[in-house]
Amino acid sequence: MKFEDLLSEINGFGRFQKMVLCINFFGRFSLACHFLLGNFIAVIPSHHCSISSLDADEIFENLTQEERLTVSIPVQDDGTPASCHMFSYPQFHLLSNSSSPSEVAVVQCQNGWEYDNSTFISTLATQWDLVCDKRALSRLTTTIFFIGVMCGAAAFGSLSAMFGRKPMLLVSHMLGMGFGLCSAFSSSFIMFAVLRFFTGFTITGSVIISTILNVEWVSIEHRKLVGVIDSLSWTFAFMSFPLVAYFIRDWRWLTVAISLPTVTAIITWWVPESARWLIANGRVDKAHYYLHKCAVMNLATVAYGIRNRKYSYLDLVRTPKMRKLALLTGITWFAVATVAYGISFNISSFGLNRYLTQFVYGAIEIPAKLSIYYLLDKFGRRITQAGSLLFVGIMVRTVIAVLGKGCSATSFGTVILYSSELYPTVVRQNGMGYNSFVARLGVSVAPLILLSDDVWSHFSQVILSSLGLSAAFVAYLLPETRGRCLPETIEDVEGIGYGYVEKLSSLGN
Repeated sequence: MKFEDLLSEINGFGRFQKMVLCINFFGRFSLACHFLLGNFIAVIPSHHCSISSLDADEIFENLTQEERLTVSIPVQDDGTPASCHMFSYPQFHLLSNSSSPSEVAVVQCQNGWEYDNSTFISTLATQWDLVCDKRALSRLTTTIFFIGVMCGAAAFGSLSAMFGRKPMLLVSHMLGMGFGLCSAFSSSFIMFAVLRFFTGFTITGSVIISTILNVEWVSIEHRKLVGVIDSLSWTFAFMSFPLVAYFIRDWRWLTVAISLPTVTAIITWWVPESARWLIANGRVDKAHYYLHKCAVMNLATVAYGIRNRKYSYLDLVRTPKMRKLALLTGITWFAVATVAYGISFNISSFGLNRYLTQFVYGAIEIPAKLSIYYLLDKFGRRITQAGSLLFVGIMVRTVIAVLGKGCSATSFGTVILYSSELYPTVVRQNGMGYNSFVARLGVSVAPLILLSDDVWSHFSQVILSSLGLSAAFVAYLLPETRGRCLPETIEDVEGIGYGYVEKLSSLGN
């Protein structure tokens, strides 16, 4: 008897499965905010050299603030005070002649900077003067965070495959909250960067593990619904986060605000272990315990057989069909993540203020992700994945980039469910850990891609567009999984006729 047949007997989407889905939904809600935190705490507000030391000498005693700036700070081409330089000595003649002679000596800021606090009370830049020659450090924190997410994906993918989904999910939630709160009270930039790395490292476990738990407990016909609901937790977070950030303008308290709610994830203690994982690891008694709980809650009864063997990341590349699967899904995940976050991080170029832009980016995901439910049934996983990437590649270079964000949300929601259906149970968590690792590598380079606009204003759009179009072709090479049982073993992938991957591909729909 296949596990899907077993789930059908005990109701593959009964009260038990809905309980698992709800617990994981609320457990992941605040975690998504960490992924966009850098858009608000790493902002560099308008600034100029501090002239407070001159005030102390009573040089400016009878001058207005505007006049003080005029005689102390050179003017840029756009008419605003220079950000990183000041006159070597006050130029009082500029009070009567606004032109600044080119021969006047300027020096770098001598006594720090003064910042425009009208929008942000405090950011990383204002906290540790990450401006001018240190300007890149502020954005670097986002890359450091996602490098942590990338490493954590690999680590938790392996750990959850070894020790189970449930315990590693709880560890991820609790450590993620702990490191997040500690980072808010960092006393130096180095300390903050290190803690942000470990925050990313730990919270990524909850992302990939909860998705697998949801998929492994539901029947075939409900997997697409679970995939859509699962991805909507991120969408609601993306919409709510700018509202939180709007009212909390201090970077420390904003970090606390999105870290503290993770304490509610303690409810994951009631999340059941994956019966598929227990069976694959020979723990039949424990599997029977959870299956019995599921049957009782869903008013049904049943039993099942087992196998016992340990698997690792090496099993993703030991056999030819698995190697091909790992290569294709890895490329797809890298492109999906890079393009999606490349658009999300570029919120300042959309023409609206960053709070409204972030909200719009989140809101567009609702219809995009709800459409997944229809598209997966109508066209299947492969066409939906490839088609959404194709549209992302086209739209990211136009003024309707917000629609590109919607397509990227469709692509992201699809690839998570799609990949979990492609990998067999015995290495499913390893496969998702590997894919998440590759995806976070893409997210880590997304801020660097945006910096390429300094070379040519459209450079980042060309890169993101090319990635989307290339990945659309790669995704089309993946097999269709619509209406298929989840593969349980590597033999299911390698040993069905002339190969599981090719066979599914030839089936098309």
